Amino acid sequence: MTLYSQAESNVRKTWLLITGFLVFIIGLGWFFSYLLDNSVFLIIAVILAVFQSIASLWFSDKIVLAISRAKPIEKKDNPELYRIVENLCITAGLPLPKIYIIEEKQPNAFAAGRDAKHAVVAITRGLLEKLERTELEGVISHELSHIGNKDMLLQTMVVILVGVVAILSNFFLRISFYGGERRDSRDSSGAILVILGLIAAILAPISATLIQLAISRKREFLADASGVLLTRYPEGLARALEKIAVDKNPLRVANNSTAHLFIASPFRGRQAMGWFAKLFMTHPPIGERVAALRGMEI
Repeated sequence: MTLYSQAESNVRKTWLLITGFLVFIIGLGWFFSYLLDNSVFLIIAVILAVFQSIASLWFSDKIVLAISRAKPIEKKDNPELYRIVENLCITAGLPLPKIYIIEEKQPNAFAAGRDAKHAVVAITRGLLEKLERTELEGVISHELSHIGNKDMLLQTMVVILVGVVAILSNFFLRISFYGGERRDSRDSSGAILVILGLIAAILAPISATLIQLAISRKREFLADASGVLLTRYPEGLARALEKIAVDKNPLRVANNSTAHLFIASPFRGRQAMGWFAKLFMTHPPIGERVAALRGMEI
């Protein structure tokens, strides 16, 4: 598989998931509206979810940098790192992002920000100390690809959709249990519909989260492929991922809300490989990513 066909495949699969997600939400909203015989609460829920998510997008970079205890650096602090980022930004046609260092031994990195003009790249001290230059270039190119592919915006859109599902489900459950008006449930068909509605309200947020995680994993594959288009050297990123995977140091500043941003899962000892466990992973298994990289043709 060539780099371009790999990227096209990942984009296609991502948008298929997004389309399915939208259909899922429209269907869920219609079903809850039908059962409640009132769409006012659902409209309010959607507005609240969108407003909350857009507000978090505006401040997302500041929030994640504070959580990660990342510190900004200037060119004089690490000229070689700056040159690598500058050269790759020129190749990618991107403005230079602000660069931050996280004082942690685990090799890892992430990109954040609402758009290319407000993007940041954060790198752990362990990444700088343990990777060779070509490997570091591979990691930086991956993170710049997230910026170039507008993954932060896409991820925010997905978070909005997940938030809508959660709020819709919460509204339906509250109205159902606290005596809100809904379609007649005295006959058997009405009772079955209400029961199905309750089941949907419980399972919908779980299903939405699984779709969100699936999209996140596809974006990692796409960023790998897009990053290699910048360096023209897939082995650099492949070796970097292998080194990151075997490193046993914990990332103390990582938590569940920021884990998906990093180039690889920051949690150590939790990389279960069963098919069911993979559904709840924020990243594809490192072995699959390395195999895809080494199977690419430049």
